[in-house]
Amino acid sequence: MIISHEHKFIFLKTRKTGGSSLELALRKLCGPDDVITPIGDEEELRQRSLNYDGRAPQNWQVHSWWRSPQPLFKRYWLKASAKDYGFYNHIPANDARMLLKDDAIWNNYFKFAFERNPWDRQVSAYFFRYRKSKNPPSFSEYMHRPRRAWINNYDIYSIDNEVCVDFVGRFENLSDDFGKVLKTVGLSFDAPLPQAKTDFRRDAKHYRRHYDEETRELVRKWYGREIALLGYEF
Repeated sequence: MIISHEHKFIFLKTRKTGGSSLELALRKLCGPDDVITPIGDEEELRQRSLNYDGRAPQNWQVHSWWRSPQPLFKRYWLKASAKDYGFYNHIPANDARMLLKDDAIWNNYFKFAFERNPWDRQVSAYFFRYRKSKNPPSFSEYMHRPRRAWINNYDIYSIDNEVCVDFVGRFENLSDDFGKVLKTVGLSFDAPLPQAKTDFRRDAKHYRRHYDEETRELVRKWYGREIALLGYEF
């Protein structure tokens, strides 16, 4: 997630939609007072290896209890993840709004997110989840473990089941839609988007070839809201 006070925008980062590439580009445009959430040590190192010199995570802490000189049990034992002490990666809109504590900012900044054809997104998520596994389960087995396979993107850019952002871009039109976002907030990015998280697919098959009738319908059932919003088809 990124909140830019300098340019008055809020980027709500969804899963498997090119968000890391967008984030790398936006980090180069952010100012010193903007909020940039951490995305984990492994991915931070990976992004640095791409030689993009944008800003590091900053200004995302909102709770002071975890800082010294608070007791060790508070600073370490209760700090399970970034969401326990501030803004965090893939934060849902409702949580972000509550942490922001300023309705004027929430209402007046340009808010945007990106989405992706759910059938394609699910295959991408499968390969990413098992990127380090020598013997991953089949795609069908993965899909029959909904607690592991289901991706809750819609609630990242909605509140009370209603879309709350000003623009939902499409992964399938990533560069052009990102250009529309930047134009809206008076910015430009005169370089190709960085290619983050693009080398985890183990085969080049079209996403449709991973599905049978049952798994195809699971996606339709799980992601009916996204499909209805953007008119995606198998």
